[in-house]
Amino acid sequence: MLYADFAPLNRRLSRLVLGSMVFHVDTLDATCALLDAWREAGGNIVDCAHIYQGGSSERAFGRWLEDRGCREEMVVLTKGAHHNADRKRVTPEDITCDLRDSLARLRTPYVDLYVLHRDDPEVPVGPIVEALNEHVRAGRIRAFGGSNWTPERLDEANAYARERGLQGFAVSSPNLSLAVPKEAVWAGCVSATDAASRAWYAQTQMPLFAWSSQARGFFTGHFTPENAAENEFIHRVYDSPDNWERLRRATEFGRERGYSAIQVALAWVLHQPFPVFPLIGPANVEELRSSLQALELQLTPGEVHWLNLEDDASPS
Repeated sequence: MLYADFAPLNRRLSRLVLGSMVFHVDTLDATCALLDAWREAGGNIVDCAHIYQGGSSERAFGRWLEDRGCREEMVVLTKGAHHNADRKRVTPEDITCDLRDSLARLRTPYVDLYVLHRDDPEVPVGPIVEALNEHVRAGRIRAFGGSNWTPERLDEANAYARERGLQGFAVSSPNLSLAVPKEAVWAGCVSATDAASRAWYAQTQMPLFAWSSQARGFFTGHFTPENAAENEFIHRVYDSPDNWERLRRATEFGRERGYSAIQVALAWVLHQPFPVFPLIGPANVEELRSSLQALELQLTPGEVHWLNLEDDASPS
């Protein structure tokens, strides 16, 4: 495992973050096997969310934490305030409600990182920052951030906090992968795949927790320009000439070095000029071990640019 210093919590975090969308109390044995393998590999942070599996994901993780007695060893990141079918929910009241649910499900009095799952630009940042600071003072959370918040909104929130001597957003969690989405992955989602966003992260050095860091299977080799239309998601989000060229380059580059295209794509995310902690979502231990191998692959800046079509000259 590779680690990086993480100042908001004054500790070192594993460079990869284990996602929990597959966790469930009905498949607790498989969930525990995945978590045990993660811990054995040196992973020390897990990404959760109030919305995952209707709460069963957090409950399963909470049971594992309690059974293994490793709460202090693991950094718990959970997310809340996701919109529902009826309304947007980025409000102090919804944040508090979701956080209390998560704490009970996770069987812990606090979470290390609390991340707002969505943003609502119509809501002023002030009450949101104030509410999150109240939870910090109460000991329910230690640091916080935003998933799917734009750089402009993050700047606005942190300016508000700075002017009032409050704690600001410590992390951001947008989408970032080698494959560039043609449109928002889901409604209200924000990607940092464009040059302007990546320049902002390079300038601010705000830690970025990249969701869908492996482009939801685009680089597995299962998809081609000929069959992409058979998968609604891949066709809608990733089916573009530039992304097929990225896949071709990742496949070629990996073949020459003994890695798969999806491992190359994950290594690309790890080699950005700002702190990145890619979220991975293995369905089983075998997929987890495959993702871990990407940590061994070193890329030069020229290779990073070439893989992302920013340089036509092959680095080979």
